[in-house]
Amino acid sequence: MQEGGKMEAVSETNLSISQRILERPLQLYLFPILEEKKGTEEVKETIPTYWKGVSEKDWNDWRWQLRHRVTRLDQLKEILELTPDEIEGIKHSKGRLALAVTPYFLSLMDPVNPNCPIRRQAIPTKAELHLSKNDMLDPCGEDKDSPVPGLVHRYPDRVLLLVTDQCAVYCRYCTRRRLVGTSERSITQGNFEEVLKYLKTHRKVRDVLLSGGDPLLLENERLEELLSRLRAIPHIEILRIGTRVPVTLPQRITPGLLRMLKKYHPLMMSIHFSHPKEITDAVRKACNDLADSGIPLGSQTVLLKGINDKPQIMKRLMHELLKIRVRPYYIYQCDLAMGTEHFRTSIATGIQIIEKLRGHTTGYAVPTFVVDAPGGGGKIPVEPDYVVSREKGKMVLRNYEGKIYEYPEPNVIEFKKAIRMEKVMTRKIIG
Repeated sequence: MQEGGKMEAVSETNLSISQRILERPLQLYLFPILEEKKGTEEVKETIPTYWKGVSEKDWNDWRWQLRHRVTRLDQLKEILELTPDEIEGIKHSKGRLALAVTPYFLSLMDPVNPNCPIRRQAIPTKAELHLSKNDMLDPCGEDKDSPVPGLVHRYPDRVLLLVTDQCAVYCRYCTRRRLVGTSERSITQGNFEEVLKYLKTHRKVRDVLLSGGDPLLLENERLEELLSRLRAIPHIEILRIGTRVPVTLPQRITPGLLRMLKKYHPLMMSIHFSHPKEITDAVRKACNDLADSGIPLGSQTVLLKGINDKPQIMKRLMHELLKIRVRPYYIYQCDLAMGTEHFRTSIATGIQIIEKLRGHTTGYAVPTFVVDAPGGGGKIPVEPDYVVSREKGKMVLRNYEGKIYEYPEPNVIEFKKAIRMEKVMTRKIIG
């Protein structure tokens, strides 16, 4: 059965197990036949008390989750013991950044501890009302690099396509808070046609990143229309989706969505994770289903004060990501978005985290720490300095333990001189 209740055509993949076994040629088996699994196992979740009247079927329905997002102060008061700072922040959130949290993500919050890392990401506080002199409306300078509405073209061979302004949960440190949640609508057909027209005339573009808001909140049919028309452009080689839905609304990763996405390989996905507590059984299932569909998964993590700015927390997050087949990709320095100074750490904090990862765990668990340069300079990698000095003929380096090593640089002059001498000697011998 497809999403929406329509019957799907019978195929090899949806025949019952017994039918498929009967249709195979009879043969002898040295080992017992293990019964094939049909689809993936259901994740059993305990439905929180506030939603005790909700059926398990509804709870696991992504559309139900989206329709029942918590958006009001009176609702939150029944679920969380709110602090005065949170109440003040919620009252003044209108016009700054919408408040919306899925029941699933809200169920991960500690109801009594305001320092819960999940709660701090999604519940407004009074600190958002403070505007720093460094805050910027468009911290990454996307608007100035937008040749047509919805498209950002900064790097030569890749573009960013903003397909919706809706998210399942509005993170309080969002860099696009000037845009997200304002209308909760997808890109208009007219604007998308303009995007396609622009891309067809810019043949250097080979990589399109769909973001927003969150592209996975589009219905399958609408998302497929976008992907199929982008894929039809000959010089577009790679499609990517930037999303937080597998974390905040894992129920969205349905068999119907997976079947559709598999049509558009090479397709990659960057998922926004912030804390190990986010990796639940439902998230594990979502990521495993995506990986089983052949979609390479990478993580993007914003460095957040009091949430993930300790090396041991970040290391645990990176390890948990690898266990669900998500490759740590970026750690971002928190952008200079309006009202987010209380989330920002020093850049030195991020460098220290990388220092505590590199050499102390597998290289696969070490992401790149980047600063998205204010005003539109793009991503700039910032790493610990392992170069002690550059001297004539050698480089002096230190390793993760602080030990010093010398690497001799190739002597090009001596090498060329030796080659000439060898040629002279060869001629003498032949002569």
